[in-house]
Amino acid sequence: MKEFMNRDFLLETETARHLFHDYAEHMPLVDYHCHISPKEIYEDRRFDNIVEVWLGGENPDGSYFGDHYKWRVMRSNGVPEEYVSGNKPAYERFLKFVEALEMAIGNPMYHWCNLELRQFFGFDKPLTLETAEECWNFVNDKLRNDPDLTVRGIIKKANVAMIGTTDDPVDSLEWHKKIADDPSISVKVYPSFRPDKAINISKPGFAEYLEKLAASAGMGPLTTTAAVREALTKRLEFFAEMGCRASDHGLDYIPYRPGTEAEADAALAKVLAGGTVSVEEAEIYQTNILVHLGREYHRLNIAMQLHYSCLRNMNARMYAKMGPDTGFDMIAQNTCGGDIANLLSALDETGECPKTILYSLNPADNEQLGTLIGCFQGTEVPGKIQQGSAWWFNDTKSGMEAQMKSLANLGLLGNFVGMLTDSRSFLSYARHDYFRRILCNLVGNWVENGEYPNHDASLKKIVEGISYNNAARYFGL
Repeated sequence: MKEFMNRDFLLETETARHLFHDYAEHMPLVDYHCHISPKEIYEDRRFDNIVEVWLGGENPDGSYFGDHYKWRVMRSNGVPEEYVSGNKPAYERFLKFVEALEMAIGNPMYHWCNLELRQFFGFDKPLTLETAEECWNFVNDKLRNDPDLTVRGIIKKANVAMIGTTDDPVDSLEWHKKIADDPSISVKVYPSFRPDKAINISKPGFAEYLEKLAASAGMGPLTTTAAVREALTKRLEFFAEMGCRASDHGLDYIPYRPGTEAEADAALAKVLAGGTVSVEEAEIYQTNILVHLGREYHRLNIAMQLHYSCLRNMNARMYAKMGPDTGFDMIAQNTCGGDIANLLSALDETGECPKTILYSLNPADNEQLGTLIGCFQGTEVPGKIQQGSAWWFNDTKSGMEAQMKSLANLGLLGNFVGMLTDSRSFLSYARHDYFRRILCNLVGNWVENGEYPNHDASLKKIVEGISYNNAARYFGL
């Protein structure tokens, strides 16, 4: 029997151990898509206890913050919501989480939490109800007193070279500017452009959002599609000045329905007047904006990330109580692969297809994306069009293996830009270690099975590339 989570955790062969310990383990990491707070980086926040980092809770204004991955684990164990996201005493919430985590055999959350305790705090006992009190006291003492375990210290300890936050076009980016102007902050923190609210014409709050967008762009009312495009361009150019390397679109599905400017304007006018639009009318407007943004991303050398196939906020009662991004989402089944291809083709026709990373929440789309990306590659950078890493519910050991095997089967795994946390927790950088172990084990098995030569220079290039170098090249570090 192997020891639990020892130095060679998940590394089944000698080749895998060599690739991880000699090459992957010590590479810097690029966390090019996440949801952490730039304000907390600048202010170098110090957490009082592990629950603040892991579970978060309710803000004074009634909104919620925290890691909804962990909240789902607790809810699945029948834990009352006041312990999950509420304001019950922190230690009681911690015990409820530990009790649920013990049941999470086979869930990546079990591995992630134990990796975080080991890597950042040196607590190397499995987290159980028997070790919970010891862990609580040990970890909290370090969080409160260790000079290297503030937010910036955690980032440095994880060897993070770049962080790509997720930011609304109307954001002032004041904290990014303060970070950039502070020579004591070595990590590069760049904003990412998330214009979903300006695209989702059928969703509540769209008209009110356009008022905010107009104000941020210094413009009058946005009553035409051309005006919306102009406002988005102004904000995107500001983001580019602040170092933006990527956009991010989190859409239910990716539409492509070309229409005339008059048709797009008519859809916009109808919504601004308080009406509703058909699916077809909405898609004409959305396609107009998406094509424009794709061209602007190309002009400004900003990568376009497209996330899709998620059904969000499916529990109506809890959505009414807690709002979005609180752990009530699920995988959707969409058939928009052809529409994504048509969108990229329209951009390619004029030589304006940007670097693009595609993520579907539905693992059944792996092979479709693997073939789609091969249709639009370019000479600007190897792997210009990427199949993104296993996203969200696919971010598991088997999910990551399936995504990388599919990409290897149908494309060039060696040009993959690798892992991202997509997380709201500063301790989630341990997920990069998890990913790298899975990567090295996969490659090591291929080598030891005679499917790839034991040529160390090639293997080093592949493993270090996927761990760091490819992302550094892709995002221009």
